[in-house]
Amino acid sequence: MKTRNLTPMKVTLELPDEWAASFPARETEWAEVVTAGLHRRQSRLRQEINHFADMADTLAELPSPEQVLALHPSPALAERIQFLLAKKNDAGLTPDETAEWDEIMRVEHLMRVAKAKAAFKLKADGAVS
Repeated sequence: MKTRNLTPMKVTLELPDEWAASFPARETEWAEVVTAGLHRRQSRLRQEINHFADMADTLAELPSPEQVLALHPSPALAERIQFLLAKKNDAGLTPDETAEWDEIMRVEHLMRVAKAKAAFKLKADGAVS
């Protein structure tokens, strides 16, 4: 890993006391902790963007209510959902995983609304009995 000469910045955080045992012993280790956390967060955000980009691409190409009703998650997203659901029920999710799960649930709600509207449109058009 390349090191760069960066100007240090002082940061003050208010954190729960129970985290104290997890804090690095040396000040120089804090940069590693922050860097690792930022990399993990960026990776999670990229993964979320990829999931939602797939969905947006699909929605952009859908001209009919029948196609909206036929939508389902990509295999990768379905696998991730199953993993998170199992972990949520067993050991619990990390804060990052909880944020990811919440976002997936928001998108799931959006898809349910879209499918309900598509079904209503088909019924109104007489295509569904």
